Amino acid sequence: MNSYPPELLVQLAPVMFIAGLELPAAPEPVQSAVSDSSPTTRPLQDPFTALTIRLRDALLSQRATSVWQPEKSKIFQSVLDVHFPPRKIPLSPDPHGPAHSPLSPLTPTSPLHPDGLISPIWVRKHTTLVPSVFVLFTRLYEFPPHHVPRSPLDASHTDRDAEERQKDAEMSAEIASRKKSTSERGIKLTVVLMASRKMLDDPALDTRLTFIRRQSGLDYRAALFVLSPVSPSELSEFIKSLQQALYEPAVEYYTSHSKRVRRKRNRHAQSASTYVPALSPIGSAGPARPLRPEGWTVRYEYKMACFAEFRGELEVALKHYQDAYSSLLTMFGSTAILPPRTKRWAEAKVLADCINLKICKLYLYNNEHALALSQHTIHTRRFSDFSRGWGIGEETFEFWSWIARQHRAFAELLELGTGSTLILPTHQPAVAAPAPAPSGLAELDALRVLGLNPANALQHPGFYYYMAARATERRRAQFFAVLSSVEVSGTNLPGFANERKVDHFGVAVELYTKAYELFKKHSPLSNGHGQGRLTLQIAGQIAGTYYAAGKYDRAVRFFERIARTYRRERWSAMLRPLLVTWYRCAQQLGDVELSIRILVEMLAHGISYLFTCSNDEGALQEDLLAVLKSTVPSSHEEPLTVDLSGSDPIFNTSVAFWTSEVVVEERVAFQLSISAPSNIALSILPFSSLAIYFSHKEEPVMVHHNADLATNTGKVQRVDVGDLPLEIAAECQGYLRWEKSATIVFAGTVSSDVPITLAIKHCLLTIQEGNWTVEIPIDLSAVRDGPVLVPRWLISADPTKFAPLQCGRGADVTVRYRPHRVDVSLAHQSPAYLDEEYPIVIGIMNQDDHPLDAVLDILLQPTEIDEAVNHIRVDDELSQSLVKGVTLGTIMPGAMTHKTLYLMNTGSVGDRVLDISLQSRSPIAQDTSEVLRTVSVPTVAPMRVEYGVKYMHARGPLPGLTDSRTYETDYWDDGEGGEALVQARIVCTGPWSLSVETARLVRKNGAHSRVLECSLDEDEDDITSDWLPGDEFAAVCRISLSLEDEPSEEEDEASISGPGEFELSWRRILPNGDHGSLCTSRFPLPNLQPPRSGTIALLELPTSAKLHVPTHARLTLRNHHPSRTASLAVQLEPDAADAFLVAGQRSARVPTLLPGAEAKLVWSLVPIECGFVRVPKIRVVDRRKTGPISSTEEEPLAVEDEGIPVRVVDLRRQERVEVADATVEEGTISSVGDGGNIGPILVLP
Repeated sequence: MNSYPPELLVQLAPVMFIAGLELPAAPEPVQSAVSDSSPTTRPLQDPFTALTIRLRDALLSQRATSVWQPEKSKIFQSVLDVHFPPRKIPLSPDPHGPAHSPLSPLTPTSPLHPDGLISPIWVRKHTTLVPSVFVLFTRLYEFPPHHVPRSPLDASHTDRDAEERQKDAEMSAEIASRKKSTSERGIKLTVVLMASRKMLDDPALDTRLTFIRRQSGLDYRAALFVLSPVSPSELSEFIKSLQQALYEPAVEYYTSHSKRVRRKRNRHAQSASTYVPALSPIGSAGPARPLRPEGWTVRYEYKMACFAEFRGELEVALKHYQDAYSSLLTMFGSTAILPPRTKRWAEAKVLADCINLKICKLYLYNNEHALALSQHTIHTRRFSDFSRGWGIGEETFEFWSWIARQHRAFAELLELGTGSTLILPTHQPAVAAPAPAPSGLAELDALRVLGLNPANALQHPGFYYYMAARATERRRAQFFAVLSSVEVSGTNLPGFANERKVDHFGVAVELYTKAYELFKKHSPLSNGHGQGRLTLQIAGQIAGTYYAAGKYDRAVRFFERIARTYRRERWSAMLRPLLVTWYRCAQQLGDVELSIRILVEMLAHGISYLFTCSNDEGALQEDLLAVLKSTVPSSHEEPLTVDLSGSDPIFNTSVAFWTSEVVVEERVAFQLSISAPSNIALSILPFSSLAIYFSHKEEPVMVHHNADLATNTGKVQRVDVGDLPLEIAAECQGYLRWEKSATIVFAGTVSSDVPITLAIKHCLLTIQEGNWTVEIPIDLSAVRDGPVLVPRWLISADPTKFAPLQCGRGADVTVRYRPHRVDVSLAHQSPAYLDEEYPIVIGIMNQDDHPLDAVLDILLQPTEIDEAVNHIRVDDELSQSLVKGVTLGTIMPGAMTHKTLYLMNTGSVGDRVLDISLQSRSPIAQDTSEVLRTVSVPTVAPMRVEYGVKYMHARGPLPGLTDSRTYETDYWDDGEGGEALVQARIVCTGPWSLSVETARLVRKNGAHSRVLECSLDEDEDDITSDWLPGDEFAAVCRISLSLEDEPSEEEDEASISGPGEFELSWRRILPNGDHGSLCTSRFPLPNLQPPRSGTIALLELPTSAKLHVPTHARLTLRNHHPSRTASLAVQLEPDAADAFLVAGQRSARVPTLLPGAEAKLVWSLVPIECGFVRVPKIRVVDRRKTGPISSTEEEPLAVEDEGIPVRVVDLRRQERVEVADATVEEGTISSVGDGGNIGPILVLP
């Protein structure tokens, strides 16, 4: 934007004139001496002088003149150098006639007379010469301190009042003079009186201020302020408050100007219909034409836009700028109004460009990016069309100069904005919701929605700098075309003399450089290397410009940096034209080595694209040979190495080994194929040798060129390099010339005496020509663009025959030690038993020729079997998973050693898997080998236990409710629990016989169960016997049970853990009759769940009786319910057919039984018949809760007279069942029987 007047581009702000802040002359230093021998000088600064300096700095620094200032704040542009412009000049001698500004087109002495539009001087006048407010800083007179009264009681000095009144009158006269000059111009005057802090406390200050305001004629609103020396922060607050108070008068000032200009515009608009211009031929020296109405419209609209901008009304300013721009387009549309290539035409073009930038800037203030870009595009397109009509089209340098200027100015505007508050939009494609596939016009509309036209998207400033640089390139091209024609014809064109002074190359480089920096700043780092491809493209344009300008050294530096990235990212299509220009720069610089390097790299990229102007396909090779023959290297000792790493290789290469694995000192065949591309002829290049480097050898295999070995068998040749020795360098000869698509296969064998991965690292081709030795490394991993070559094995060169390689054979071969011949055997008696330490004998036999050091690792695989806990043991090392590093010592050739592994299995049956690893190491060859074995051991149970449980009622009496023993901690209450009789049946289920040594019950009495006796208590140590598969063994134990007072609802919680476990010690009987290790199996007693009885009747009868001998029947009634009482009625129902005579109550009502209480009834029975006779029927009913009760399908409805029957249990049967009478409250009845289960009595004679 430097090519435009800055006054037409800057952001306008209200102008404030500041007077009275002139700096006084520097005071002379005051001599002060501490002593006669050490004098020092100390300047004394007046506090008001410091205040003046701070005021000047603060006012000047708060708003700097700038193009981009979008902030809407009440800040003025301060001007300290106060000079008013001259007044308007009357055009007629009549004093009441119209007066015009010296800058008006109607003033003969104006630079715009008679048809000028607007001048930058007018904007400069309103920003530097005409303020909106005038602020006068002056010092308030203060009486000298030594004349001031010391206290308020002292009388005032008469001279002080007179002196202050005189000074105030003089100040008021000066202010009144200022007031008169500013009032004539409509400018607000404000006075700031500077006084000391002591003066602010003076009671006469208000009187003096009132006098000064009245005498000077100042307004009562924001016209008089008092300021004392304050701190910088307080001073900033004062300036802020002062500007806020004066901002409204400033807006009123510019509003009045706008109204005045609007009235003038309206008058010109009314007179435009009667205006008849005086036409004269274009270019003729006719009379000067006055400004047309369109021009006055442009002038007035521009002024109103500037005044709106002064007021901060940017939307209004934008509207006026647009109207002025539209009127300008109308004027440019007619050559009669603005003839081309005239002074006014040039001024109008500059004004149009500046208004365009103003409009774009105001759009960007509001973040209307699309409108700003649209304005810039429309402006460029419209004036391009105008330029073609003016004869300044694309074929002229003037056209491209203007295009470059527009793009550059727009880029500078965007750059200023992005450095401040402007945020550029991010352009991303819109993701549309899935919908049916459209067709026809709908499909075209859908594609438009998905995409975004780059021409309609605002880019970052670098893009427009790039466009300006490209236009500058076109400008330079058109200028040189005109220059050649001018030198031939000798004619002079408009603007040609000035164009010759322009440094086109420097301007283009400057623009490209700015574009490069901005692209690098705004472009995403997608390639991960800090360089975008667009930035590299721009860098290439910079290098091309340097080349065209003849600055070859700078161009070469750019080419080196660009080519490095292009090679790494394999952008061959972009690298090829760069190499051509780079080679020409090297030729111009005379850099022979660089020329050779570039020529060799150009060979790798082919010649069909690089030398399109030449029909000779060998032109590139001939140029290389010519350089080698006609020049001398700088150093004859060191060869020139051309490194093509990262670039396309010259040859297609492949390496193949016959097998993928070999043992030490075993030879393996290899083939190295080097093929020339189909579009490059390399036959004339004098390759002298080929060096092949292997990974296991430092010295290469040298293949020297021998022209006598050329064959005509076809395009495939075979060079046999022989059996390569291990460390000695090998040499051979072959024909090293490649025609198009020719292939040379280098074949041989190689071996290694140590384990290694054999591969061909790289090759080195050498060119010998004259004094030059050029080495070209060949990277065997690099591939050329095109189809991937599949490795093949050459079987015959004449005729040519290849064989495909099998899968697994590649570009390297692994050399390993020969595996040790070690035999690992496993001996064990399957299956294993649970709880047994199962032995597995591992046998290791050395069948190798060398002694071996063996180490054993054993891994017990995790199992998914529930409750399985396993471990392994070797010697003294025990582990649940891994036993590592079991040393077996040195095993001599032919010897065998054994190691026993013990596997312990507990829990559940199932397979256990073991991984056995044997590592052997030869102490002679220092090589290692490993043998792996996996064994699955099935595990079964040696025996099975089946339990049978029978519950019995307690025979003893229940403790009373007031019995104190029940509260003791060691009291055992088995009244409700009774006893459990547990029968164990142990069966030998395994396939092997067992020798059982001991069998016993290990007691683990708990809080609710105790073992009373067991059948194994007496002979647990005398039970040794051999059990065959299928043998059974039985044991019985009696357990006393004590139940909880409150029964649990859950079954698991109601059960009682078994108070012990059966423990059996046994040994496995091996097939040879030997016994294995002692093992112990434990079988816990089952969980006990004794039934709940509720209310029960226990009948105790003798098993037998004597005829006619009385015997007794005892009935015990117990209430085991935890909270409910029982009201029982007992009825003995004799029958005539009964075999007993009964003495006792026939019907009895038992007193209410509390929970936990019991009652007894006794009858005397006299048998009168022999044999098994039944006792009379006894019926017990609980009448605690009688009445209608809901019935079920299985049981009848209980009636009120009967009550709930209670089960009568015969104690001789030792049988106990559940009695579910607890559900009576819920309205259900349980079936309990009616005494039919009482057994008979045997009556003997």
